[in-house]
Amino acid sequence: MYTFSSKLKNLSFILMLLGALGIGYGFFTAPKNTKEVEAILATSHGEHHEASASETTHEAAPVHKEEAHATEVVKDSATLAVNHLDSIASHVEEGHVAAVATPVHDTHEAKAEGHEVANDAHAEHAEHLEHVLGQLQNKPWAALYVAALFFMLISLGVLVFYAIQHAAQAGWSPVLFRVMEALTSYLVPGAIIVYVLLVLSGLGFNHLFVWMDPEVVKHDELIQGKAGYLNVPFFLIRAAIFMGGWIFYRQYTRKNALALDETHDATYYKKNFKASAAFLAFFLVSESMMSWDWIMSVDPHWYSTLFGWYVFASFFVSGITVIALTTLYLKSKGYLENVNNSHFHDLAKFMFGISVFWTYLWFSQFMLMWYANIPEEVTYFKFRIEHYNLPFFGMVAMNFVFPILILINTDFKRVPWIISMAGIVILCGHYLDFHNMIYPATVGDQWFIGISEISSILFFAGLFIFVVFTTLAKQALLPKGNPLIEESKHFHY
Repeated sequence: MYTFSSKLKNLSFILMLLGALGIGYGFFTAPKNTKEVEAILATSHGEHHEASASETTHEAAPVHKEEAHATEVVKDSATLAVNHLDSIASHVEEGHVAAVATPVHDTHEAKAEGHEVANDAHAEHAEHLEHVLGQLQNKPWAALYVAALFFMLISLGVLVFYAIQHAAQAGWSPVLFRVMEALTSYLVPGAIIVYVLLVLSGLGFNHLFVWMDPEVVKHDELIQGKAGYLNVPFFLIRAAIFMGGWIFYRQYTRKNALALDETHDATYYKKNFKASAAFLAFFLVSESMMSWDWIMSVDPHWYSTLFGWYVFASFFVSGITVIALTTLYLKSKGYLENVNNSHFHDLAKFMFGISVFWTYLWFSQFMLMWYANIPEEVTYFKFRIEHYNLPFFGMVAMNFVFPILILINTDFKRVPWIISMAGIVILCGHYLDFHNMIYPATVGDQWFIGISEISSILFFAGLFIFVVFTTLAKQALLPKGNPLIEESKHFHY
């Protein structure tokens, strides 16, 4: 039996506490009005001029230039008017009033044009401030949403891997089943949190999903055409069905697995085999729709037919990576005595293989759209390359280049510290992947990895650790009733 150590439990509480405080700070410090936004932009703009090496600019700069230009026009117009009035006076004295009638009229027109330019500049500046206000107010929500979704999908990825092992009747993996079942236990609280965030979005507490804003939909024909699918009630109903199906399968197979240990009745094993096959069919449909609903719809003007597979590859490899890291931790503490280097080698092979699969999907999606150069498609990547250059290409290096260089070596797949290092880099890279999928449409170019993002990760990491290791401590780590357990215990090659 595993014992949840007090040190690890305290660590989880500390992470949750620090994370909660940071999340609250992020919401508290978000700008409340356009005056605060203007001050933020002014400060950032000043820092840009002071730091010559910085390439970060703000859209407020050209607006200020236009405003200054408009002011100069007004000043020039006023000067011109004074000059013409002086000219009128001199001509009146000479009896040539009629000759100056036209210049006086032109002066009034110049004044009117100057005021009109100034008003347009002020209106454009005010509109820009409102836009940036919405982006900055979205930022803590986006940080919370990305972290909540990422950890929940890690648990879902583990559940899919668990289902595949049952459906394939794999003989190498049963010694890892208790680890997988514990990791999937986070799916229940994780899904509830994500669903609450979706409900809050539907109620208008944030603007993560632009299609939920009636004012936007009223002036957008493209979103109006999708209203039959993208509407809040149907959106939440779909989410409840997806999450309900995943949680039901997890609870059902966990119950059967424990009953199998107690009774050694193969009927429970057969039930899990059938349930896993049915779940995988349900998952293939629900996961694709989930990725459209919860991720792709934040930018409803863009779509990709590869997107469901792309998202799946991202959280699937993350789930397998967490299985490997958790198993390594338990092994280092003296548990899982039947897990050997061959098991770690297989987990590392999956980490390597799915990383290559993810890269294939990333490149296929990017290359086809970039090469076609269709405006409504290529703008998705153009914005990310221009404003998210470092995280966009950085996560490719973390999710592909690093695993390729490290895990392609067979011997390295059996070295715990190398697997751990590769796993941490992969998890960080795929968090950036979800960050890149959500932030551009919700935060625009007002992004940075700050307190909100780090605190959200800390909170959900603490909750994840607490839930998973609490579940681990409830049952024996070896599923003795599984008919393939002996094959798994003696797995070597």
